[in-house]
Amino acid sequence: MRRKTRLIKIGSRKIGGSFPVLVQSMCNTDTKDVAATVGQIHKLEEAGCDIVRVAVPDMDSAKALKEIKRQAGIPVVADIHFDYRLAVESAKYADKIRINPGNIGSEEKIKKIVEACREYGVPIRVGVNSGSLKKKIAADDGNTARALFESAKEYAGLFGKFNFHNLVFSLKSSDVKEMIEANRLFSKHFDYPLHLGVTEAGPYNVGVIKSAVGIGTLLLDGIGDTIRVSLTENPVEEVFAGIEILKSLGLRKGRIFISCPTCARTSVNLIKIAHEIEKLTRDDNKQTTLAVMGCEVNGPGEAKHADLGVACAKGVGYIFRKGKIIRKVEEKDIVRDFLEEYNKF
Repeated sequence: MRRKTRLIKIGSRKIGGSFPVLVQSMCNTDTKDVAATVGQIHKLEEAGCDIVRVAVPDMDSAKALKEIKRQAGIPVVADIHFDYRLAVESAKYADKIRINPGNIGSEEKIKKIVEACREYGVPIRVGVNSGSLKKKIAADDGNTARALFESAKEYAGLFGKFNFHNLVFSLKSSDVKEMIEANRLFSKHFDYPLHLGVTEAGPYNVGVIKSAVGIGTLLLDGIGDTIRVSLTENPVEEVFAGIEILKSLGLRKGRIFISCPTCARTSVNLIKIAHEIEKLTRDDNKQTTLAVMGCEVNGPGEAKHADLGVACAKGVGYIFRKGKIIRKVEEKDIVRDFLEEYNKF
């Protein structure tokens, strides 16, 4: 069961309530370079990204949001640190403002951001990270998860003081267990939507594993309304990873991919075949399950529920549909002929 949260509108998208979990990423371009930033946003859109965040380190970047927003096909979030004036300016153009109140400064500065967001109908994402906790809270008992929650609780109270509840929260840590515990605590006490992520997760292999464990665990608890897989990679890879996490839990429709790990029975270059088929079908939203299997043991028997699969033998592949073999092809033609059958769906 999904946790029931407040309904929040982010540009053309809605989160919370019964709305689907959305995938977010962040541009790594110079925001002042409108052409480069818009170009990357379009690539993220094509990959399936639902919401995109851009850094706003200066006033020129804030003003560039107007044109970026005009050309973007998905909601744009302005990421602000330190200078409240950047958030006030960004609220005129962005679909959401992301701030860490701890590095903005006085309550008066936070209030000015709230007033701007209220005027333009823009929600605020309150970001709480383990690396930027208040010293007193962080030192209380050494429990970082509890400290993350206490910080978020304090900020929720602050925004409540201004009678502003158009909020999304994120409680992030590079430690997976801390991140899980902090979000579980928050979800027990507040009904604000939660953005999930393991911050600074690392390069692809390490980062995807940590993110899948942290984000996936919470999603199975019914917690989470948007997600980001934070990788030291091309942002497009973050989107692919996030979508796969959602699909693996039945939270997003699209192609499901199965392939066996290979062993001594494998007599074709299965790794190459699997990589090619996976890459050539990853952008497709067809509701299909595909299987690439290395031998007769892990063939139609174990993958009989796949919509389309291939079981490989020495120099050949047996393409099957729902467990029934429909074609026998040579190894060199496996990818081509598999895609030919796939395109019939």
